[in-house]
Amino acid sequence: MKKSNHDSAHKHVTGEAIYIDDMVEPTGLVHAYLGLSEIAHGKIIEMDLSAVESATGVIGVLTKDSVPGSNDISPTGKNDDPIFAQDINFYGQPIFAVVAKTRAQARYAATLAKIEYEQLPHLTDVLEARKQSYPHVTEPLTLKRGDAPTTLEQAPKRIQGSMRIGGQDHFYLESHIAMAIPGEDDDVLVYSSTQHPSEVQHMVSHALNVPSNAVNVKIRRMGGGFGGKETQSNLFAAVAAIAAKKFNKAVKIRPDRDDDMVATGKRHDFVIDYDVGFDEDGKIEAVHANYAARCGNSADLSGPVTDRALFHADNCYYFPNVLLQSEPLKTNTVSNTAFRGFGGPQGMVGGERMIEEIAYALGRDPLEIRKANFYGTIDRNITPYHQVVDDNIIAKLVDQLEQSSNYQNRRDAVLEFNNKKGIIRKGIALTPVKFGISFTATWYNQAGALVHIYTDGSIHLNHGGTEMGQGLNTKVAQVLADEFQVDLDQIKITATDTEKVPNTSATAASSGSDLNGMAAANAAEQIKERLVTFACKEHKVEKDDVSFALNTVNIGDKSFTFKEFIHQAYMARVQLSAAGFYKTPDIHWDRASGKGRPFYYYAYGASVSEVSIDTLTGEYQVDRTDILHDVGNSLNSEIDKGQIEGGFVQGQGWLTTEELWWDKEGRLRTHAPSTYKIPLASDRPRIFNVELADWSENREMTIKKSKAVGEPPFMLAISVLEALSMAIASENDYKNCPRLDAPATPERVLMTLERLRGERNA
Repeated sequence: MKKSNHDSAHKHVTGEAIYIDDMVEPTGLVHAYLGLSEIAHGKIIEMDLSAVESATGVIGVLTKDSVPGSNDISPTGKNDDPIFAQDINFYGQPIFAVVAKTRAQARYAATLAKIEYEQLPHLTDVLEARKQSYPHVTEPLTLKRGDAPTTLEQAPKRIQGSMRIGGQDHFYLESHIAMAIPGEDDDVLVYSSTQHPSEVQHMVSHALNVPSNAVNVKIRRMGGGFGGKETQSNLFAAVAAIAAKKFNKAVKIRPDRDDDMVATGKRHDFVIDYDVGFDEDGKIEAVHANYAARCGNSADLSGPVTDRALFHADNCYYFPNVLLQSEPLKTNTVSNTAFRGFGGPQGMVGGERMIEEIAYALGRDPLEIRKANFYGTIDRNITPYHQVVDDNIIAKLVDQLEQSSNYQNRRDAVLEFNNKKGIIRKGIALTPVKFGISFTATWYNQAGALVHIYTDGSIHLNHGGTEMGQGLNTKVAQVLADEFQVDLDQIKITATDTEKVPNTSATAASSGSDLNGMAAANAAEQIKERLVTFACKEHKVEKDDVSFALNTVNIGDKSFTFKEFIHQAYMARVQLSAAGFYKTPDIHWDRASGKGRPFYYYAYGASVSEVSIDTLTGEYQVDRTDILHDVGNSLNSEIDKGQIEGGFVQGQGWLTTEELWWDKEGRLRTHAPSTYKIPLASDRPRIFNVELADWSENREMTIKKSKAVGEPPFMLAISVLEALSMAIASENDYKNCPRLDAPATPERVLMTLERLRGERNA
């Protein structure tokens, strides 16, 4: 397949890319802004909005009583996620919206509300929520195989421990935004920065009490999503649509960065309690682990997120006896939601901590322990959820990276450097990744695409995926260009539109290219079949005599340009349009029994990171990272490498610098770039080598034998956390696992160093 640049790359760097806030505004456009709660838990006793309503430029105010239909945007139908709240469950929960002529007027007016609350006790910490018997927001999951409790009792060696893993803000460059334009009858057009247009359509229709066919949702591109726009965009679209229909005006809503961070969900933070039994060689015999998550005030997607954490607790390792349990706890914080990896990273970090514990207990290189526990064949290839790992390439991939990165010699050099007991200490770690690809909600594993060929040979492509900068549109267009053997510039990719492709799945779970690429290919196959039938009849040849070459169609001993042939087909009344469809085969999942094949295939990867820390301050830098990643037969190697680099750096930020902090009043205090530290360009590895496993090819029937690349690279950053851990462990001659929690901020690194010094001197 011919590789191509990202279709919007030049627009991104020149500023020509049009996002919702760049669109030409309709005449009479007005602006909405949210009024947010100022307590973490309680009830509204009295709400005086008179000053809001009388403020300059204000057209009107929306409250729960303004919602024509359902005042709920819960993606799971639990009726626990109101558009406008009466009972307050977190600081910053939307209570009302003000609509004014300008955004500045709406924003100011929202501050004028006078609200009297009855305050109730609140909890923001997951362990405190467990202690106070706060409820689960959704049903927990248990995965088990064998007899873990008994085997743990009999194991030659056993370690128990606990680990905290912090959350993460999505920090997309474009905040949430929606613009709604009222139409005749029940109709409304909604432009929404969303990863899930069909869900926005459904939520708006429910809020307006109209059928889905009255709501049209469009999105050309987002300025980043990372999962934060899978469900959280529902709120802003619903508010804009309600206001648009109520006031019969086009309405736009865009929160400030601070309010966006306060009022929208984040990555779940976890506390993982683990109990692992193993033998003298470091082979795991049994694992029992509990994964408690801060889910926030409502269910949102916490069920499937905490499920996926359990699915990835094993990472690349075989657990002969295993018992894994999720604990999705309610807290008085914003409801957490999807984030790149969708719980998988948290599960995987917990699994790697167990490997690290074993290595320090035995005085071995953690890589040796990893290799000893890799999934194998026949009797060592069953996951805790009873799926057979039959596409395992991790051992080959890790061996290649170990050699290409010169890991062993560099580790020896690190040990020698640390033996000098200097202020600067170094660490190095090689960690693997196995990530399952598919939605665990099986019905989401479907996609549609609409393809038109016009009489001049140009092609129109629309599909159900959304473009958030990841290059999905380019990949799907490449698939179509390859099917018809035409230049990519002959294909026009148009905005995702619920009027063109209905019932779309979220662009999530790394499945965008897999699903939408196959749907586009299916549409192309339908059209090609008609074209070949026409060519055979018109030119008296057999099917084998018809072939598509570069911008050419060969028919027997004749050749026509693609444009000429398409015009002939049109004149013969051949249908030049098709709706394609695809559903992922051979997947199934029974949550009640904890068994099935939830994933169509696995994507693999490995990374080696080397770090240096200052033992006096806790500050550190990543000196070098080497990555070897599996994308199967790459659809576009440049886009794939970009995803790997970006995913790694975002994962590094999650594990090192990005810290969420709530004060005693339940207020999120890390709610702006001034208080929340995402990685800078200077935080990237000083040496950064990224290679694709070019020998890999997906054994399943994916599009062109490729593999997903959106989420798996995120977890490659675990090597940074473990390298920091090794550097810290040198303070006590590697005798103890440092048990470094995440994010490993300089403060936390320093505190862990101090703890180890205390243990050494005790």
